[in-house]
Amino acid sequence: MPKGPAKGPRFVRYFAPIIEVLKDLGGSGRPDEVRGLVASRLAISEREQSEQLPSGASRFDTNVAWARFYLTRAGLLDSSRRGVWSLTEKGRSTSLTHPDALQIMKDLHKSFAAERKARPKADRPREAAEDSPESAETEPPADHRAELLAVLRALPPGGFERLCQRLLRESGFQQVTVTGRSGDGGLDGDGVVEVNPFVSFRVLFQCKRYAGAVTPAQVRDFRGAMAGRADKGIILTTGTFTAEARREAVRDGVAPIELVDSEKLLNMFERLELGLTPRTAFEIDPDFFKGFRE
Repeated sequence: MPKGPAKGPRFVRYFAPIIEVLKDLGGSGRPDEVRGLVASRLAISEREQSEQLPSGASRFDTNVAWARFYLTRAGLLDSSRRGVWSLTEKGRSTSLTHPDALQIMKDLHKSFAAERKARPKADRPREAAEDSPESAETEPPADHRAELLAVLRALPPGGFERLCQRLLRESGFQQVTVTGRSGDGGLDGDGVVEVNPFVSFRVLFQCKRYAGAVTPAQVRDFRGAMAGRADKGIILTTGTFTAEARREAVRDGVAPIELVDSEKLLNMFERLELGLTPRTAFEIDPDFFKGFRE
């Protein structure tokens, strides 16, 4: 698909590539995997992938998130909020052109407007902002994950390093220390992973507390700093990684580096219930009540 300008909000250009990428992946894929392949398919540069909104969020990731939101509301993707993105039966049999994508957006905007009219007035302003963006220059609806990410990004560098230390300890790492020394090649700490009572290995880690995208050059620099000191490294960030950075991390013939982006980081906090208090919540399903209004 050409990268040139097209009519409609920016996020509409990602509708068809997301569908195509998921088809290529067999119908489902991890969010970072889908974003990376979409970036490659559209030849989106590292610079464009690293652009940020005034809020500090990645413009590219936000646009893709809005595209998925619309595709989900259109019934082309499933409604799972995280973990794995997958096509519905309707999505698997769909081939989208840009005019098709624009029509989906217009039809959904009409649907959003009708839904807002049916809701109590007190709920309309908030839900209108969530359901019908005119462009993807705002972030998707906030939830505890968005709040947690904002908290992490607001931590001082040293505090984020100590928090990563705690996260690694909770995940089973031993002897985790934070160095954070200047002139240490960007290495922030190290730990030991015990595979079994007879086998263990040292891991070096780096913490990047920002909203931008980590580039392949930064991955290479980290690998250079860990050369001769450990067989494996981890980069933890509250941002993202460009598609090129992900390929660099697993390049043949060099030490592998595990990449933990903001999404994976939040998943770990949830799984460990670290800094989070689990609660049961309910959400009204408007479709359930439609039949009772007739």
